Amino acid sequence: MINSNWNWRIAATSGAAILALGLAACGGGSDSADGGDDSALQDSYVVASDTSFVPFAFEEDGEYVGFDMDIINTLADRVGFEIDLETTNFDGIIPGLQTGSFDIAIAGIGITDERAEVIDYTSPYYMSGLRMAVPIDNDEIENVEDLEGRTIATRLGSTSAAFIEENIEGATANTYEQLDQAYLSVEGGGSDAILYDAPNVEYYVETAGADSLKVTGDLFEAENYGIAVSKGNEDLVEALDDALAEIIDDGTYAEIHSEWFGSEPEWLDDLAASAD
Repeated sequence: MINSNWNWRIAATSGAAILALGLAACGGGSDSADGGDDSALQDSYVVASDTSFVPFAFEEDGEYVGFDMDIINTLADRVGFEIDLETTNFDGIIPGLQTGSFDIAIAGIGITDERAEVIDYTSPYYMSGLRMAVPIDNDEIENVEDLEGRTIATRLGSTSAAFIEENIEGATANTYEQLDQAYLSVEGGGSDAILYDAPNVEYYVETAGADSLKVTGDLFEAENYGIAVSKGNEDLVEALDDALAEIIDDGTYAEIHSEWFGSEPEWLDDLAASAD
């Protein structure tokens, strides 16, 4: 659970400073780097993110900040490329990678076999699962089984939307392009519950939804997030994987996680093992 006592605005300021350095890019990923072992890599890459995914990526005082923003900028610095950031709705990320509009995407993208057929992934950079939240005065929904026949809000194009359709009998998935719309649907009575990625649900309930929503039930459907890369960029995937393993090993990853979530992740050893 997120530590509600830490000052996330200080963390956002720190993230904005890192992002400002990473966004010095002058264009997409069309210019080759100069010679050497990294000659297959480019000077810059177009990176897509969904900036409605608090606290992973969001806008604060005119800057895009968050856990994902800090991670991708740190990795870009370690690998040695500039970022041309593009923001888009989550459901547009995979198609954008397929058409070449984006080279890289980081947006809490769950690693699935279906997606891996059309895009490539790095090693996992975050370990998550699904959580649900309901109105604070609702005592009828306590577990997934209680969602049967209900209307459930979630994000369009997400693995949670697919889970609702495939696994919860009689349920209707109310899907939204922006996550704040999904939460507002529950708060306004348009949906019975929200089902989505645990860190986002927990964060919202600890902050904006503290007086209106509560988390209920156990964490389920464990899911790893990967940084997505358009097909055919094996050298880029390898370079990102090497940089990810490096920042996990030297403590940088734990520092970034602590800034945004209040503590080091309990699954850090598992993440390190997956990156080796």
